[in-house]
Amino acid sequence: MLRPKIPTMPTPTGRVSPTAVVEPTAVVPTAQTPTPAPMAPASSRPTIQLTPGTAVALVCGGTAVVLVVGAVLVSLLLAVAITAVSVAVCAAVLRSLLASEAKRR
Repeated sequence: MLRPKIPTMPTPTGRVSPTAVVEPTAVVPTAQTPTPAPMAPASSRPTIQLTPGTAVALVCGGTAVVLVVGAVLVSLLLAVAITAVSVAVCAAVLRSLLASEAKRR
């Protein structure tokens, strides 16, 4: 009753090229000498050596950047919160004004 219908592969239309006959070939191992690995070119840039002073400077600089970015984000959040409170107060005042005017009529 509920048998799945298996699709059949459609036959190609138009020009069909004949299938190529592939003949197996024998692989004959030959003695090959491995090529030497290329040497990496010497870098012309000097290597960076961290002294204790530069490490402390990097840590202090990173800390300063984190503190400045944090202060900016907190101030933006505070500005959004103050704006939301002021909009809510304005909406409450307007609602009370409209409600009192509707009662007078």
